[in-house]
Amino acid sequence: MSSSKTFSISEDWVVVLLGLGIVFLALSGVIVPKPSFSWSNTTELTEQVFAIKNLSAIGSQFVLIFVTAIAGAILLGKNVKSLLVVLPVVYVLTLFALLAAGNAVVKDYNLEAVIFSLGIGLLISNFFRLPQWFKNALSTELYVKIGLVLLGTTIIFGDILRAGSLGLIQALVVVLSVWYFAFWVCKKLKIDKEMTMMLSSAVSICGVSAAIATSGAIKGDAKKLSYVISLVLITAVPMMIFMPYIAEWLGLSQEVTGAWLGGSIDTTGAVVASGSLVGEKALEISTIVKFSQNVLLGIAAFAISIYWTYAKSVDAETKQEKPTLKIIWDRFPKFVIGFVFASLLFSFFVSSESNAMVKDSLKSLQGLWFALAFTSIGLETNFKELFGQENKKPLYAFLIAQTFNVIVTLLIALALFS
Repeated sequence: MSSSKTFSISEDWVVVLLGLGIVFLALSGVIVPKPSFSWSNTTELTEQVFAIKNLSAIGSQFVLIFVTAIAGAILLGKNVKSLLVVLPVVYVLTLFALLAAGNAVVKDYNLEAVIFSLGIGLLISNFFRLPQWFKNALSTELYVKIGLVLLGTTIIFGDILRAGSLGLIQALVVVLSVWYFAFWVCKKLKIDKEMTMMLSSAVSICGVSAAIATSGAIKGDAKKLSYVISLVLITAVPMMIFMPYIAEWLGLSQEVTGAWLGGSIDTTGAVVASGSLVGEKALEISTIVKFSQNVLLGIAAFAISIYWTYAKSVDAETKQEKPTLKIIWDRFPKFVIGFVFASLLFSFFVSSESNAMVKDSLKSLQGLWFALAFTSIGLETNFKELFGQENKKPLYAFLIAQTFNVIVTLLIALALFS
Protein backbone atom coordinates (compact mmCIF):
# COMPACT_ATOMS: atom_id res chain seq x y z
CA MET A 1 0.00 0.00 0.00
CA SER A 2 2.80 2.40 0.85
CA SER A 3 4.33 2.06 -2.61
CA SER A 4 1.08 3.11 -4.27
CA LYS A 5 0.91 6.17 -2.01
CA THR A 6 4.42 7.31 -2.89
CA PHE A 7 3.47 7.12 -6.56
CA SER A 8 0.26 9.16 -6.48
CA ILE A 9 -1.04 11.01 -9.49
CA SER A 10 -4.40 12.73 -9.85
CA GLU A 11 -7.04 11.37 -12.24
CA ASP A 12 -6.91 14.48 -14.44
CA TRP A 13 -3.14 14.13 -15.02
CA VAL A 14 -3.62 10.42 -15.73
CA VAL A 15 -6.24 11.42 -18.32
CA VAL A 16 -3.81 13.88 -19.95
CA LEU A 17 -1.10 11.19 -20.11
CA LEU A 18 -3.39 8.50 -21.49
CA GLY A 19 -5.37 10.73 -23.88
CA LEU A 20 -2.29 12.38 -25.38
CA GLY A 21 -0.59 8.98 -25.39
CA ILE A 22 -3.31 7.68 -27.74
CA VAL A 23 -2.94 10.81 -29.91
CA PHE A 24 0.85 10.54 -30.24
CA LEU A 25 0.58 6.80 -30.82
CA ALA A 26 -1.65 7.53 -33.84
CA LEU A 27 0.64 10.32 -35.09
CA SER A 28 3.63 7.97 -34.86
CA GLY A 29 1.89 5.58 -37.26
CA VAL A 30 0.10 3.16 -34.88
CA ILE A 31 -3.38 3.87 -36.24
CA VAL A 32 -6.20 1.71 -34.92
CA PRO A 33 -8.60 1.08 -37.83
CA LYS A 34 -12.11 2.52 -37.54
CA PRO A 35 -14.75 -0.25 -37.52
CA SER A 36 -18.12 0.19 -39.23
CA PHE A 37 -21.40 -0.40 -37.40
CA SER A 38 -23.65 0.77 -40.26
CA TRP A 39 -26.30 -1.65 -41.52
CA SER A 40 -29.83 -1.56 -42.90
CA ASN A 41 -30.66 -5.29 -43.16
CA THR A 42 -29.43 -8.65 -41.89
CA THR A 43 -27.35 -9.24 -45.02
CA GLU A 44 -25.34 -6.04 -44.45
CA LEU A 45 -25.07 -6.91 -40.76
CA THR A 46 -23.54 -10.32 -41.43
CA GLU A 47 -21.49 -9.48 -44.53
CA GLN A 48 -20.16 -6.03 -43.51
CA VAL A 49 -20.36 -5.48 -39.75
CA PHE A 50 -19.52 -9.11 -38.91
CA ALA A 51 -16.89 -9.40 -41.68
CA ILE A 52 -13.47 -10.64 -40.51
CA LYS A 53 -11.79 -7.31 -41.38
CA ASN A 54 -14.36 -5.30 -39.43
CA LEU A 55 -14.26 -7.68 -36.45
CA SER A 56 -10.46 -7.34 -36.36
CA ALA A 57 -10.87 -3.53 -36.27
CA ILE A 58 -13.31 -3.90 -33.34
CA GLY A 59 -10.81 -6.21 -31.64
CA SER A 60 -7.97 -3.71 -32.21
CA GLN A 61 -10.00 -0.96 -30.58
CA PHE A 62 -10.72 -3.24 -27.61
CA VAL A 63 -7.02 -4.00 -27.13
CA LEU A 64 -6.18 -0.27 -27.10
CA ILE A 65 -9.07 0.54 -24.72
CA PHE A 66 -8.18 -2.41 -22.45
CA VAL A 67 -4.47 -1.54 -22.22
CA THR A 68 -5.27 2.16 -21.64
CA ALA A 69 -7.82 1.37 -18.90
CA ILE A 70 -5.39 -1.01 -17.15
CA ALA A 71 -2.64 1.64 -17.30
CA GLY A 72 -5.11 4.12 -15.81
CA ALA A 73 -6.05 1.74 -12.99
CA ILE A 74 -2.38 1.11 -12.15
CA LEU A 75 -1.54 4.84 -12.13
CA LEU A 76 -4.56 5.59 -9.94
CA GLY A 77 -3.93 2.66 -7.59
CA LYS A 78 -7.27 0.99 -8.39
CA ASN A 79 -8.14 -2.71 -8.36
CA VAL A 80 -6.85 -4.12 -11.66
CA LYS A 81 -8.26 -7.61 -11.02
CA SER A 82 -11.86 -6.29 -10.96
CA LEU A 83 -11.22 -4.24 -14.09
CA LEU A 84 -10.13 -7.37 -16.01
CA VAL A 85 -13.66 -8.72 -15.52
CA VAL A 86 -15.74 -5.52 -15.65
CA LEU A 87 -14.29 -3.73 -18.69
CA PRO A 88 -14.89 -6.60 -21.18
CA VAL A 89 -18.52 -6.79 -19.95
CA VAL A 90 -18.98 -3.02 -20.36
CA TYR A 91 -17.32 -3.20 -23.80
CA VAL A 92 -19.64 -5.97 -25.05
CA LEU A 93 -22.71 -4.07 -23.80
CA THR A 94 -21.39 -0.95 -25.55
CA LEU A 95 -21.00 -2.91 -28.80
CA PHE A 96 -24.73 -3.69 -28.67
CA ALA A 97 -25.37 0.06 -28.31
CA LEU A 98 -23.11 0.84 -31.28
CA LEU A 99 -24.89 -1.81 -33.38
CA ALA A 100 -28.29 -0.36 -32.47
CA ALA A 101 -27.13 3.19 -33.33
CA GLY A 102 -25.64 1.95 -36.62
CA ASN A 103 -28.99 0.80 -37.98
CA ALA A 104 -30.17 2.91 -40.94
CA VAL A 105 -33.63 3.57 -39.47
CA VAL A 106 -32.15 4.65 -36.13
CA LYS A 107 -29.69 6.93 -37.96
CA ASP A 108 -32.61 8.64 -39.71
CA TYR A 109 -33.83 9.71 -36.27
CA ASN A 110 -30.31 10.78 -35.23
CA LEU A 111 -30.34 8.65 -32.08
CA GLU A 112 -26.69 8.48 -31.01
CA ALA A 113 -24.88 5.53 -29.47
CA VAL A 114 -24.62 7.21 -26.05
CA ILE A 115 -28.41 7.08 -25.58
CA PHE A 116 -28.42 3.31 -26.29
CA SER A 117 -25.40 2.84 -24.01
CA LEU A 118 -27.23 4.62 -21.22
CA GLY A 119 -30.44 2.68 -21.89
CA ILE A 120 -28.73 -0.73 -21.88
CA GLY A 121 -26.89 0.10 -18.67
CA LEU A 122 -30.09 1.34 -17.00
CA LEU A 123 -32.04 -1.78 -17.98
CA ILE A 124 -29.41 -4.09 -16.51
CA SER A 125 -28.84 -2.11 -13.30
CA ASN A 126 -32.57 -1.75 -12.63
CA PHE A 127 -33.57 -5.37 -13.31
CA PHE A 128 -30.52 -7.09 -11.85
CA ARG A 129 -28.64 -6.42 -8.62
CA LEU A 130 -25.02 -5.74 -9.52
CA PRO A 131 -22.37 -6.52 -6.87
CA GLN A 132 -20.66 -3.51 -5.29
CA TRP A 133 -17.19 -4.61 -6.48
CA PHE A 134 -18.53 -4.47 -10.06
CA LYS A 135 -19.82 -0.91 -9.60
CA ASN A 136 -16.58 0.17 -7.92
CA ALA A 137 -14.61 -0.96 -11.00
CA LEU A 138 -16.62 1.34 -13.32
CA SER A 139 -14.38 4.30 -14.23
CA THR A 140 -16.97 6.64 -15.75
CA GLU A 141 -15.06 9.90 -15.28
CA LEU A 142 -11.83 8.45 -16.65
CA TYR A 143 -13.60 7.30 -19.84
CA VAL A 144 -15.40 10.63 -20.33
CA LYS A 145 -12.27 12.71 -19.85
CA ILE A 146 -10.09 10.58 -22.17
CA GLY A 147 -12.85 11.02 -24.78
CA LEU A 148 -12.72 14.78 -24.19
CA VAL A 149 -8.95 14.95 -24.74
CA LEU A 150 -9.48 13.13 -28.05
CA LEU A 151 -12.35 15.54 -28.83
CA GLY A 152 -9.73 18.31 -28.74
CA THR A 153 -8.18 16.88 -31.92
CA THR A 154 -11.36 17.80 -33.83
CA ILE A 155 -11.45 21.44 -32.64
CA ILE A 156 -9.40 23.07 -35.41
CA PHE A 157 -9.00 26.85 -35.13
CA GLY A 158 -8.41 27.20 -38.87
CA ASP A 159 -11.94 25.93 -39.44
CA ILE A 160 -13.28 29.08 -37.76
CA LEU A 161 -11.81 31.17 -40.58
CA ARG A 162 -13.05 28.79 -43.26
CA ALA A 163 -16.54 28.81 -41.72
CA GLY A 164 -16.99 32.37 -42.91
CA SER A 165 -17.57 35.61 -41.02
CA LEU A 166 -21.39 35.45 -41.04
CA GLY A 167 -21.45 31.90 -39.66
CA LEU A 168 -18.99 32.86 -36.93
CA ILE A 169 -20.90 36.04 -36.02
CA GLN A 170 -24.14 34.08 -35.72
CA ALA A 171 -22.47 31.36 -33.66
CA LEU A 172 -21.00 33.91 -31.22
CA VAL A 173 -24.25 35.84 -30.79
CA VAL A 174 -26.38 32.69 -30.42
CA VAL A 175 -24.01 30.95 -28.00
CA LEU A 176 -23.62 33.99 -25.74
CA SER A 177 -27.29 35.08 -25.71
CA VAL A 178 -28.77 31.58 -25.33
CA TRP A 179 -26.22 30.51 -22.71
CA TYR A 180 -26.92 33.52 -20.49
CA PHE A 181 -30.69 33.21 -20.98
CA ALA A 182 -30.61 29.50 -20.04
CA PHE A 183 -28.42 30.34 -17.04
CA TRP A 184 -30.89 33.04 -15.95
CA VAL A 185 -33.91 30.70 -16.33
CA CYS A 186 -32.20 27.99 -14.27
CA LYS A 187 -31.37 30.53 -11.57
CA LYS A 188 -35.00 31.71 -11.45
CA LEU A 189 -36.20 28.11 -11.12
CA LYS A 190 -33.62 27.54 -8.32
CA ILE A 191 -31.88 24.71 -10.19
CA ASP A 192 -28.51 23.69 -8.72
CA LYS A 193 -25.35 25.16 -10.26
CA GLU A 194 -24.03 21.90 -11.74
CA MET A 195 -27.22 21.21 -13.68
CA THR A 196 -27.42 24.88 -14.66
CA MET A 197 -23.94 24.89 -16.22
CA MET A 198 -24.46 21.61 -18.13
CA LEU A 199 -27.94 22.55 -19.35
CA SER A 200 -26.91 26.07 -20.46
CA SER A 201 -23.93 24.73 -22.43
CA ALA A 202 -25.94 21.91 -24.04
CA VAL A 203 -28.71 24.24 -25.27
CA SER A 204 -26.43 27.00 -26.50
CA ILE A 205 -23.29 25.38 -27.94
CA CYS A 206 -23.46 21.91 -29.47
CA GLY A 207 -25.61 19.55 -27.43
CA VAL A 208 -24.06 16.29 -26.26
CA SER A 209 -20.36 17.25 -26.63
CA ALA A 210 -20.91 20.57 -24.85
CA ALA A 211 -22.74 18.89 -21.96
CA ILE A 212 -19.98 16.28 -21.59
CA ALA A 213 -17.20 18.90 -21.81
CA THR A 214 -18.92 21.11 -19.23
CA SER A 215 -19.54 18.20 -16.89
CA GLY A 216 -15.86 17.30 -17.09
CA ALA A 217 -14.78 20.90 -16.50
CA ILE A 218 -16.93 21.28 -13.35
CA LYS A 219 -16.60 17.65 -12.15
CA GLY A 220 -20.36 17.34 -12.59
CA ASP A 221 -22.66 14.56 -11.41
CA ALA A 222 -22.90 11.76 -14.01
CA LYS A 223 -26.64 11.29 -13.41
CA LYS A 224 -27.32 14.97 -14.12
CA LEU A 225 -25.21 14.74 -17.27
CA SER A 226 -27.22 11.70 -18.44
CA TYR A 227 -30.46 13.58 -17.88
CA VAL A 228 -29.29 16.63 -19.89
CA ILE A 229 -28.06 14.44 -22.77
CA SER A 230 -31.36 12.55 -22.81
CA LEU A 231 -33.18 15.89 -23.16
CA VAL A 232 -30.85 17.01 -25.97
CA LEU A 233 -31.26 13.83 -28.03
CA ILE A 234 -35.01 13.49 -27.48
CA THR A 235 -35.84 17.12 -28.42
CA ALA A 236 -33.51 17.02 -31.46
CA VAL A 237 -35.77 14.49 -33.21
CA PRO A 238 -38.98 16.59 -33.50
CA MET A 239 -36.92 19.72 -34.25
CA MET A 240 -35.09 17.91 -37.05
CA ILE A 241 -38.38 16.75 -38.60
CA PHE A 242 -40.64 19.79 -38.17
CA MET A 243 -38.36 22.83 -38.49
CA PRO A 244 -37.78 22.42 -42.27
CA TYR A 245 -41.58 22.40 -42.78
CA ILE A 246 -42.04 25.44 -40.54
CA ALA A 247 -39.33 27.23 -42.55
CA GLU A 248 -41.18 26.41 -45.79
CA TRP A 249 -44.47 27.63 -44.26
CA LEU A 250 -42.76 30.90 -43.24
CA GLY A 251 -41.35 31.29 -46.76
CA LEU A 252 -37.73 31.43 -45.63
CA SER A 253 -34.89 31.23 -48.15
CA GLN A 254 -32.53 28.26 -48.09
CA GLU A 255 -29.76 30.46 -46.64
CA VAL A 256 -31.90 31.69 -43.74
CA THR A 257 -33.33 28.21 -43.15
CA GLY A 258 -29.84 26.69 -43.06
CA ALA A 259 -28.60 29.30 -40.59
CA TRP A 260 -31.71 28.76 -38.44
CA LEU A 261 -31.32 24.98 -38.38
CA GLY A 262 -27.57 25.09 -37.77
CA GLY A 263 -27.89 27.54 -34.89
CA SER A 264 -30.83 26.01 -33.03
CA ILE A 265 -30.70 22.20 -33.41
CA ASP A 266 -28.26 20.85 -30.82
CA THR A 267 -26.73 17.81 -32.53
CA THR A 268 -24.61 17.92 -35.69
CA GLY A 269 -26.23 14.79 -37.17
CA ALA A 270 -29.72 16.24 -36.81
CA VAL A 271 -28.55 19.51 -38.40
CA VAL A 272 -27.20 17.64 -41.44
CA ALA A 273 -30.36 15.55 -41.71
CA SER A 274 -32.75 18.52 -41.51
CA GLY A 275 -30.58 20.68 -43.79
CA SER A 276 -30.59 17.97 -46.46
CA LEU A 277 -34.41 17.92 -46.31
CA VAL A 278 -34.43 21.57 -47.44
CA GLY A 279 -31.74 21.63 -50.12
CA GLU A 280 -28.02 21.86 -50.92
CA LYS A 281 -27.58 25.53 -49.96
CA ALA A 282 -29.46 25.03 -46.68
CA LEU A 283 -27.27 22.01 -45.92
CA GLU A 284 -24.10 24.00 -46.64
CA ILE A 285 -25.08 27.01 -44.47
CA SER A 286 -26.46 24.87 -41.62
CA THR A 287 -23.24 22.84 -41.51
CA ILE A 288 -21.07 25.99 -41.49
CA VAL A 289 -23.05 27.56 -38.63
CA LYS A 290 -23.10 24.36 -36.57
CA PHE A 291 -19.40 23.83 -37.18
CA SER A 292 -18.68 27.37 -35.96
CA GLN A 293 -20.53 26.53 -32.74
CA ASN A 294 -18.63 23.24 -32.41
CA VAL A 295 -15.32 25.06 -32.73
CA LEU A 296 -16.37 27.52 -30.00
CA LEU A 297 -16.69 24.54 -27.64
CA GLY A 298 -12.95 24.60 -26.98
CA ILE A 299 -13.00 28.25 -25.91
CA ALA A 300 -16.20 27.74 -23.90
CA ALA A 301 -14.87 24.69 -22.03
CA PHE A 302 -11.73 26.58 -21.04
CA ALA A 303 -13.72 29.65 -19.93
CA ILE A 304 -16.18 27.50 -17.93
CA SER A 305 -13.27 25.70 -16.24
CA ILE A 306 -11.73 28.99 -15.11
CA TYR A 307 -15.09 30.42 -13.99
CA TRP A 308 -16.06 27.27 -12.06
CA THR A 309 -12.63 26.93 -10.46
CA TYR A 310 -12.72 30.56 -9.27
CA ALA A 311 -16.36 30.32 -8.12
CA LYS A 312 -15.65 27.16 -6.12
CA SER A 313 -12.60 28.80 -4.58
CA VAL A 314 -14.68 31.61 -3.08
CA ASP A 315 -16.81 29.51 -0.78
CA ALA A 316 -17.24 28.51 2.85
CA GLU A 317 -13.96 26.58 2.80
CA THR A 318 -11.93 29.71 2.16
CA LYS A 319 -14.24 31.82 4.36
CA GLN A 320 -14.78 34.29 1.54
CA GLU A 321 -11.08 35.11 1.40
CA LYS A 322 -9.61 36.05 -1.93
CA PRO A 323 -8.58 32.74 -3.55
CA THR A 324 -4.87 32.37 -4.19
CA LEU A 325 -3.39 31.21 -7.48
CA LYS A 326 -2.45 27.96 -5.73
CA ILE A 327 -6.07 27.28 -4.69
CA ILE A 328 -7.31 28.04 -8.21
CA TRP A 329 -4.59 25.82 -9.77
CA ASP A 330 -5.32 22.96 -7.35
CA ARG A 331 -9.02 23.04 -8.26
CA PHE A 332 -8.57 23.64 -11.98
CA PRO A 333 -9.54 20.50 -13.98
CA LYS A 334 -6.15 19.54 -15.45
CA PHE A 335 -7.66 17.38 -18.21
CA VAL A 336 -8.70 20.66 -19.93
CA ILE A 337 -4.98 21.24 -20.52
CA GLY A 338 -4.90 17.99 -22.52
CA PHE A 339 -8.03 19.04 -24.42
CA VAL A 340 -6.60 22.49 -25.32
CA PHE A 341 -3.15 21.03 -26.10
CA ALA A 342 -4.67 18.50 -28.52
CA SER A 343 -6.66 21.28 -30.19
CA LEU A 344 -3.60 23.56 -30.56
CA LEU A 345 -1.48 20.62 -31.75
CA PHE A 346 -3.89 19.71 -34.55
CA SER A 347 -4.63 23.36 -35.39
CA PHE A 348 -1.05 24.57 -35.85
CA PHE A 349 1.48 21.72 -35.81
CA VAL A 350 -0.06 18.60 -37.37
CA SER A 351 -0.07 18.70 -41.18
CA SER A 352 -3.35 18.29 -43.06
CA GLU A 353 -2.00 15.02 -44.52
CA SER A 354 -1.25 13.58 -41.06
CA ASN A 355 -4.61 14.82 -39.79
CA ALA A 356 -6.38 13.09 -42.67
CA MET A 357 -4.62 9.83 -41.81
CA VAL A 358 -5.53 9.77 -38.10
CA LYS A 359 -8.78 11.76 -37.74
CA ASP A 360 -11.21 8.90 -38.48
CA SER A 361 -9.43 6.58 -36.06
CA LEU A 362 -9.28 9.17 -33.25
CA LYS A 363 -12.88 10.29 -33.83
CA SER A 364 -14.06 6.67 -33.61
CA LEU A 365 -12.07 6.11 -30.40
CA GLN A 366 -13.47 9.34 -28.93
CA GLY A 367 -17.03 8.14 -29.58
CA LEU A 368 -16.17 4.72 -28.11
CA TRP A 369 -14.84 6.24 -24.86
CA PHE A 370 -18.02 8.31 -24.53
CA ALA A 371 -20.21 5.26 -25.22
CA LEU A 372 -18.30 3.20 -22.62
CA ALA A 373 -18.78 6.03 -20.11
CA PHE A 374 -22.54 6.11 -20.65
CA THR A 375 -22.85 2.35 -20.38
CA SER A 376 -21.05 2.71 -17.05
CA ILE A 377 -23.34 5.56 -15.96
CA GLY A 378 -26.38 3.41 -16.73
CA LEU A 379 -24.95 0.46 -14.79
CA GLU A 380 -24.52 2.56 -11.65
CA THR A 381 -27.75 4.59 -11.88
CA ASN A 382 -31.21 3.96 -10.47
CA PHE A 383 -33.87 4.76 -13.10
CA LYS A 384 -35.97 6.63 -10.54
CA GLU A 385 -33.01 8.88 -9.73
CA LEU A 386 -32.56 9.78 -13.39
CA PHE A 387 -36.18 10.62 -14.21
CA GLY A 388 -37.62 11.35 -10.77
CA GLN A 389 -39.97 14.11 -9.67
CA GLU A 390 -37.09 16.46 -8.77
CA ASN A 391 -36.02 16.57 -12.42
CA LYS A 392 -39.13 18.41 -13.61
CA LYS A 393 -37.60 21.88 -13.14
CA PRO A 394 -34.58 21.17 -15.38
CA LEU A 395 -37.01 19.85 -18.01
CA TYR A 396 -39.00 23.11 -17.90
CA ALA A 397 -35.80 25.16 -18.01
CA PHE A 398 -34.51 23.19 -21.00
CA LEU A 399 -37.76 23.62 -22.96
CA ILE A 400 -37.96 27.36 -22.18
CA ALA A 401 -34.30 27.88 -23.15
CA GLN A 402 -34.71 25.81 -26.32
CA THR A 403 -37.77 27.86 -27.33
CA PHE A 404 -35.77 31.06 -26.78
CA ASN A 405 -32.93 29.53 -28.81
CA VAL A 406 -35.23 28.78 -31.75
CA ILE A 407 -36.72 32.32 -31.77
CA VAL A 408 -33.45 34.25 -31.27
CA THR A 409 -31.61 32.15 -33.86
CA LEU A 410 -34.38 32.77 -36.42
CA LEU A 411 -34.15 36.54 -35.86
CA ILE A 412 -30.33 36.51 -36.15
CA ALA A 413 -30.50 34.30 -39.28
CA LEU A 414 -32.98 36.73 -40.86
CA ALA A 415 -30.73 39.68 -40.02
CA LEU A 416 -27.53 38.11 -41.34
CA PHE A 417 -28.58 35.82 -44.22
CA SER A 418 -31.74 37.27 -45.78
